[in-house]
Amino acid sequence: MAYSRARRRIVAAALPLAVISAMVGLSGTANALSAGVVISGVYGGGGNSGAVFKNDYIELANLSDSPVSVAGWSVQYASAAGTVFQTTPISGSIPAHGKYLVQEAQGAGGTTALPTPDATGTIPMSGTSGVVALVTSTTGLVGCGTTCSTAPNVKDLVGYGSTANVETLAAPGLSNTTADARTGTMVDTDNNAADFSSGVPKATNSAGTTVSAGDDPGNPGDPTPGSVRIHDIQGPGRISPIVGQNVTNVPGIVTAVRSTGSSRGYWFQDPTVDADPLTSEGLFVFTGTTTPAVAVGDSVLATGRVTEYRPATGAQTLTEIGGTVSTIKLTSANPLPAAVPVAFPDPYTKSGSLEAQPLEPSSYVLDWLETHEGMRITLDQSTRLVSPVNTEFGELWVTLKPGQNPTPRGGTIYKSYDDQNSGRLMIASLFGAPAANVGSTLAAGTTGPLDYQSFGGYALIATQLGTITEGGLKKQMVLPPKKAGDLSVATYNVENLAATNPASKFAKLAQAVVTNLGSPDILALEEIQDNNGATDNGVVAADQTVAKFIAAIQAAGGPTYDWRSINPNNDTDGGEPGGNIRQVFLFNPARTTFVDRPGGDANTAVQVVRARPTSNQVSLSVSPGRIDPTSDAWPSSRKPLVGEFLYDGNKQLFVVANHFNSKGGDYPLSAAVQPPVRSSEVQRQKQAAEVNEFIEDLSTKSAGRARAVVLGDLNDYQFSPSVARLTGNGTVLKTLIDTLPADQRYSYIFDGNSQVLDHIAVSPAIKGYSYGVVHINAEFSDQASDHDPQIVRILTGCDVDPLPARCLPGSPVVDVP
Repeated sequence: MAYSRARRRIVAAALPLAVISAMVGLSGTANALSAGVVISGVYGGGGNSGAVFKNDYIELANLSDSPVSVAGWSVQYASAAGTVFQTTPISGSIPAHGKYLVQEAQGAGGTTALPTPDATGTIPMSGTSGVVALVTSTTGLVGCGTTCSTAPNVKDLVGYGSTANVETLAAPGLSNTTADARTGTMVDTDNNAADFSSGVPKATNSAGTTVSAGDDPGNPGDPTPGSVRIHDIQGPGRISPIVGQNVTNVPGIVTAVRSTGSSRGYWFQDPTVDADPLTSEGLFVFTGTTTPAVAVGDSVLATGRVTEYRPATGAQTLTEIGGTVSTIKLTSANPLPAAVPVAFPDPYTKSGSLEAQPLEPSSYVLDWLETHEGMRITLDQSTRLVSPVNTEFGELWVTLKPGQNPTPRGGTIYKSYDDQNSGRLMIASLFGAPAANVGSTLAAGTTGPLDYQSFGGYALIATQLGTITEGGLKKQMVLPPKKAGDLSVATYNVENLAATNPASKFAKLAQAVVTNLGSPDILALEEIQDNNGATDNGVVAADQTVAKFIAAIQAAGGPTYDWRSINPNNDTDGGEPGGNIRQVFLFNPARTTFVDRPGGDANTAVQVVRARPTSNQVSLSVSPGRIDPTSDAWPSSRKPLVGEFLYDGNKQLFVVANHFNSKGGDYPLSAAVQPPVRSSEVQRQKQAAEVNEFIEDLSTKSAGRARAVVLGDLNDYQFSPSVARLTGNGTVLKTLIDTLPADQRYSYIFDGNSQVLDHIAVSPAIKGYSYGVVHINAEFSDQASDHDPQIVRILTGCDVDPLPARCLPGSPVVDVP
């Protein structure tokens, strides 16, 4: 798969494992999202004047699905300006999704004891400002200044009040009657100000016992609207001016309800608009796994804590009411506030930190969307689908700018980092959506509140979906070869294919190989899983998976393929945990011969070998083999698979099948800082360099005579630094996607952008060829994979000068229906 995606706002149900399987490995340091243990609460007013609790406390939370041992760990505290931390050792373990309570110093006052603590210390914490660290050792932090969050062994850190020793910005200051608690679903975004809000102290231990120092706002009783309105909460910027504060009886009309999944809640909107066009009148009320007892049209008063939910690293935030939420229903069946027609300006965004800049909704799409966050919006004109409908989640993408970078088949082409295609808008229907393909038409009338979620950023949550008219898109097919000696080589990412998959998936993929790809002579597959798929039990062999696929191809009328691959070391090549994905060569032995050279395994690097010191005749040291598998370019990523083939009268061909690391960890196009960070490129450039060096060596030792095809899922664009590094800026390899017209360069669709992730590149020794992307998946709701395959046909009789006419570029290989 191409993108590693973090937690999403669930629309209809919890995500299936296939979707979350490619999530980024998360670091245990404080300077990264934590998937394990975090600090979930701090309170320093215990025993002080007006306090209910007798003791200070630090609360921890385990966000993972398994218990976590904290033996040998500690919680540490320093004053706001301090440089030496006091330490409380902790022990035992924290249950999965459970809490852990550390009791600290007792004051002279207070009336209520904490729940039975899991660990006890004597640190007198400040009731206003200070720093708390969770450390995976008992050695006190010393000398880290204001950068303790990135010090060795620091798992998490919270600076509150007037301190500079923080993650990004300080959490709210405390008082004798308020504690800081991690907001929402306790996601760690490395911003204490966004992650924590203040409220009534409430502590929970590992047994699940909770004691509160008072009633959380949640049952105000008096059905009188409070003084705060939705536009006061939203404010004129991206971050609420009262983030972290509790609000009581905020009035509004319920406009939509999310009643399933783990991110339930409702949207409500104030029908009374203020005079500031920068302040939204809509807001989401987050109730977690509790279904809100409200209906569309209810007039309600909402009480809770103002939070900024950041769904993924680098993403913008969704302003919401969360924490302990209560809702008072006043009346039902009220008319809904009028929906605002969507009207996007031309530029998508400005540069820099968006959260630090004023909103300019008439100038930038992202600013227009932010000023309408939570409000009812509507599409008052018909639009074109630029993604297929994801029927599982009722999701689709449309373009409001039909003339913006269109593909011939109805999509929107992604041409450069500087052009994000500002007409795109995601729609997520609360009630599902019928299957439809790219180029279909969505009639006017789609209406609902505007949300911000990690998959696609802003999305119109449709409570009313316009009629979709199918556009009649057809799947493409490869044209028959013109000469018997032509050799076809294809690449196909088959999306986590495992022997445990249903027969229908094998049949669909096999039919595409035979019917749409014309049974290529050599087929490089990506994402072939081991025999038991995602079961993580040490199995790495994939012979059953491959045999089942070969049998399905034969049953579909194709040839009986032979195959070669190399099993990876267990759990080292990334992808779905336990799946052990790898590349595999299928080849038709009636059309080509695989040259076997023994010795290739998961750890042995393939080398280019001369027949003798002065010879230009080259071969591989092992075949199949892997390129430099122990290099630091390949941790948690697939290693390139290299094979040596013979065809058309013993002509030699070297094929390198690749699957570079995913874009997991990159910021979304709608990121809070523009342009978005593309951190995953660092590893792909290393990987590209490794393959480039191998091809350079092959070219040098063969005096440029070696025919090589480098192909696969490179997880990067044709204009990316990674592809430039691979090809030597076109001097070592020629990327064939660049031979297509600019509006046809795509093999994958993400966030409504038709884009290039898969590639075929050839060495200069391959003179005559025809090439094409075969569009059979990415544009269609009924997908066998999320990638489109590509194919190159190496034309026979093209080793002469001048080239015959049939060998000149431009000979079509794909039928265009």
